[in-house]
Amino acid sequence: MNLSRRTLLAATGAAAAISATTLATSAGAAHAQPVDAAGEALEVVGPVGFDALLQRAETLLTGGTFDPSDADFAAAVAALEESAKGLWETLDRSAGRTALWPDLSPVTDPGNFGQSYTRLRTLATAWATAGTSLAGSAEAADALVAALRFAHDTAYNPAKRETGNWWFWEIGAPRALMDCSVLLRDRLPAADLTAYLAVVDRFCPDADRRTNSPTLAETGANRTDKAVIVALRGLLGQDAAKLASARDALSDVRDSGRNSLFRYTSSGDGFYQDGSFVQHDVVAYTGTYGVVLLGGAAYLLSLLAGSEWAVTDAKVSVLYEAVERTFAPVVFDRLMMDAVRGRAVSRERAGDHRDGAAAVAAILLLATGAPAAYADRWRELVKGWLTRNRTTPFAALATLPQLALAKAVLNDSGIPAGERTTGHFVFADMDRVVHRQPRWTCALSMSSKRISAYEAGNGENLHGWYTGDGMTYLYDGDDLGQYNDGFWPTVDPYRLPGTTADTRQRTDLGTGAGTSTYRPPNAIAGGAVLHDRYGASAMELIGPAGTTLRAKKSWFLLDNAVIALGAGITSSDGRTVETVVENRNLGADGTERLLVDGARQPDEQGWARDFDRARWSHVEGVGGYVFPDAAALRALREERTGTWRAINTGADTGGSADPVTRRYLTLWLDHGVSPTDAGYSYVLLPGASAAATAVWSHSRPVRIVANDATAQAVEARRNGLTAVNFWGAGTAAGITASGPASVLVQRRGRELTVAVSDPSRTLTSLTVELPFPAHRMVTADDTVSVTTGRRPVLTIAVGGSRGHTHTATLS
Repeated sequence: MNLSRRTLLAATGAAAAISATTLATSAGAAHAQPVDAAGEALEVVGPVGFDALLQRAETLLTGGTFDPSDADFAAAVAALEESAKGLWETLDRSAGRTALWPDLSPVTDPGNFGQSYTRLRTLATAWATAGTSLAGSAEAADALVAALRFAHDTAYNPAKRETGNWWFWEIGAPRALMDCSVLLRDRLPAADLTAYLAVVDRFCPDADRRTNSPTLAETGANRTDKAVIVALRGLLGQDAAKLASARDALSDVRDSGRNSLFRYTSSGDGFYQDGSFVQHDVVAYTGTYGVVLLGGAAYLLSLLAGSEWAVTDAKVSVLYEAVERTFAPVVFDRLMMDAVRGRAVSRERAGDHRDGAAAVAAILLLATGAPAAYADRWRELVKGWLTRNRTTPFAALATLPQLALAKAVLNDSGIPAGERTTGHFVFADMDRVVHRQPRWTCALSMSSKRISAYEAGNGENLHGWYTGDGMTYLYDGDDLGQYNDGFWPTVDPYRLPGTTADTRQRTDLGTGAGTSTYRPPNAIAGGAVLHDRYGASAMELIGPAGTTLRAKKSWFLLDNAVIALGAGITSSDGRTVETVVENRNLGADGTERLLVDGARQPDEQGWARDFDRARWSHVEGVGGYVFPDAAALRALREERTGTWRAINTGADTGGSADPVTRRYLTLWLDHGVSPTDAGYSYVLLPGASAAATAVWSHSRPVRIVANDATAQAVEARRNGLTAVNFWGAGTAAGITASGPASVLVQRRGRELTVAVSDPSRTLTSLTVELPFPAHRMVTADDTVSVTTGRRPVLTIAVGGSRGHTHTATLS
């Protein structure tokens, strides 16, 4: 199967393998009863021991029995058949072979033997699945046994030394090898199985440590991956100690839970209490590594349930809470947001729809064993995602076992389809903000000295230079193909929406082995949230080596608008600096209408025009853009051609060299060459009509009251709302702050609610003085003290609060 390494896991392994195991929790203990793909109970005779768990592991891969007349199951079998048939026809079965497939030669290369094992797993799954041409074939079984022996003897055995990418040696190859061994266990000679268990013992002896660097503790998704491998090795070798080791790795009992997956972390990899998920120490990675962790943990919970090795750690609730705290806010109609997918955005065969499907699969598997209070909500949530997404149907991406659980939810009339998640989410611990409205969502990708602007490496994400510089992702339920329809290989990487950048030529990132990250030196990146509804976000932009660019960027996110402000834009490099308002992917042949100040602009490709004093524009099917200060707007329609190979040359994830062409409509603001203290202001009105945009531009329901190097502020008088980002001590909109702060104040009736954060994380205490009289404190966080009066003063203990929001309500 021609997929990336993480997608391979998602398709057939820890990330999304859907168990047909139904779990029920009672009195704190989990009990399992396997069911097949049709939902029928499978009888387990006697204790849940090695043989029963091995059968369960096989069902995790194949789904068990199913109704072949069901069109969805038949389509899934056909998809498996298509993948397996091509691999079977090209598998070299000759006696003198030097590789298993011509394109994976030499087999001794880690990427090549790693992918060889995953292809063998696809063939083994087809052999074990009724309805495929290989099902039960003695010839296929013999060929698979011989192929596994060849790969072991030639490339992957205990005598070998790790070279190249460690992941293939310690996770990719051993996981696929163990899955193959589970499926072929009745056909494998005992000597072969012993040899395969020995190679796992050599390269993945336990989940705690990196084999090629024993002092490095495994964390996050890598720990979960290894725990699954160790568990399967324990089952195949009937080794109770290995099974206990795999179970305990989730809680990491050996180091007092320091690397437990069932705990919130305050640094490095793992889940954070604010919903953030970080991997590789400094990368926002909910959408890939986070999904792998969720799926792997769900897999082990399901696999081991009802046995003496069942997971009983009460702190598993951290994993349950993560579904709605960490994952749901970054899934839009079953698409996983690219802002949390890291370098995976450059993988041709692992787009947002596939990573979203992997998340759905993991959540449904976890629901089989979770308490009803959690599981019922998750199934409603997932049903909403599945029913709203008609662009990339789940059935087109699902394996048989994944499909079984999804259909069970879809066919259950007692499960309502959940509405879209709404609210404002500040993931301060990973420099991400997500603002969700009923019809649209805006996500901000920021960076700081704490969180990387991008990750690149192993040939992946070669053009990710500006993805963490305030890139703005706009999701609309009517356009689910914006970022998965050839966006990344064709978009101008210098003109990502929401970013301010100079126009210097950049060199490719991450062309060597291993991964690397870039963290800019700025401290300010984050914001505050009020009533889970309104947000103020800020990021200080400090350009990397090779540029002197500096800028102060703010976003104020309201019910129907996003106000973007920039100030202090300065550079002395002799290059043009631009702020990109929009760069919309119109697909292969889109001609969506563009209006500027009510006048329709040409539709032909290559059209460009400069507007000296544009007040508003509108893009058909997207929404409106208002320029309160009559901006010098640049507009361009163009067809752009690129290749996935140009942004990803990875050995296992590299894309095709076939050209991809998409049309784009780009709007940007030109700050000129080497600007000094330049600025900008624009308003996004997602989903607004042209008429509504024109009215908004004229009526100005939100007023910009400050936009300079001291503070940026807006007032939405109809909502009684004032929002300010302070870059240091200062006064704006009548509000005074003693240092860097994001402040939102709303007056409703006789009450005044205040939300404050320190997005710089440099302060221990912060004072905020308000221009509105207040005589009594109604409620306040423990970190907030208030002096009431004509100009009340809030003193907030922000030290150690990690950029999170503090609130108080005054009367």
